[in-house]
Amino acid sequence: MADGGRRQRVLIIEDEDNIALALDFLMSREGYEHDRLATGAGALDRIRREHPDLVLLDVMLPDVSGYEICQEVRADAGLSDVKILLMTARGSAMERRKGLALGADGFISKPFELKELRGEVHRLLEAGGT
Repeated sequence: MADGGRRQRVLIIEDEDNIALALDFLMSREGYEHDRLATGAGALDRIRREHPDLVLLDVMLPDVSGYEICQEVRADAGLSDVKILLMTARGSAMERRKGLALGADGFISKPFELKELRGEVHRLLEAGGT
């Protein structure tokens, strides 16, 4: 746990319920505080208000894309310490490069193994994203 014992907070932005349930289960099991948004609408306001340690961000969302949200978070200097892990079913090398170029800290293709996702979450949160 970082910050003197404060549980780290994860915001899940995922429109597919079955994936969101798996993410919810994993975050609970790992001991992270977490919440979920099912659309991209209002995501930036929520990130600014809650300032999560990590955002698990689906690329393909209703209303606004995960790429746009990522870009807007990175344009806000006050959110520079918020880690972003993009998730997409379109896991091509080009998609990965685009996500990382927009400022994502990590990129994972769906469907993913929970072990792989857990490793990425730990890399970003426990090691400070280095």
